[in-house]
Amino acid sequence: MTRRTPSGAGRPDPGPSAAGARLWTWLMLPGTLWMTGFLLASLVLVATLAFGTTDPLGNPRFGLNFDNIATLADPAYRTVLLRSLGYALVTCAICLLVAYPVAYTIALHGGRFKNALIAAIVVPFFANYLVRMYGWSVVLSDDGPLLRALRAVGIADENTKILQTGAGVIAGLVYGFIVFMIIPLYAALERMDTSLIEAGRDLYGGPLRTFLFVTVPATRQGAAAGCVLVFLPAMGDFVSAQLMGGPDQIMIGNLIQDKFFQGQNWPLGSALTMLLMAVLFLGMLGYLRRTRKDEAEAAR
Repeated sequence: MTRRTPSGAGRPDPGPSAAGARLWTWLMLPGTLWMTGFLLASLVLVATLAFGTTDPLGNPRFGLNFDNIATLADPAYRTVLLRSLGYALVTCAICLLVAYPVAYTIALHGGRFKNALIAAIVVPFFANYLVRMYGWSVVLSDDGPLLRALRAVGIADENTKILQTGAGVIAGLVYGFIVFMIIPLYAALERMDTSLIEAGRDLYGGPLRTFLFVTVPATRQGAAAGCVLVFLPAMGDFVSAQLMGGPDQIMIGNLIQDKFFQGQNWPLGSALTMLLMAVLFLGMLGYLRRTRKDEAEAAR
């Protein structure tokens, strides 16, 4: 007598994990579609407006005009773009140098105070960005506490300035976005196997060589993620340059703001926006390729 097997016999049981994954996928779908739809709609609007014109009253008009694209080749715009790129890269480098020891200390030596230390760093950044930049501009002003302290110890004189200089703009960018570097580095160091550090000390001896040859390579994905999170907003920032810079420190974000709100030249502002997004896209593409390469090497 042949025993009949149930119709579902022999099939793999999807289990609760597969059902949970499907549930989270469906829960994420509405928000993903909402954000993607508005992102694509805004990109199409800005891209089409970049080829438009303005009427005698300054109102934007859609069209097929390449004058705005040709204007981007002007040396003045190229100078501002290169300045913005330089400020963003220097900001990434300084944030990396400052954030690594902070994240390292908290992740490996914070003990039971890890969460409290991370909260002490992150919570102040919940305040409005503009308010924080106004406060930072007061600290860096000519009569601010920083320069007064430097003059008191003889490091600075009455002619020393921080505001309206490139250093002031970079200081504002570092202050505004350094938390985006600390968090990915902390997460990477938290996941790191500490036995690698102990083995590195046996191989390389000193703590500095161990840090450079063991810790840094093991956490490079966190460093790369932090650099992207700092570079993208720093490249398009305009508040720091507006509050802590002068006419010679304007960034591309300031130009875009001026064209949209003061110059009443929305088509040229849209063209500048597309130029900025192209630079940011190249930076993101480089990060994704680097991440894919690291994952392929780790899978070997």
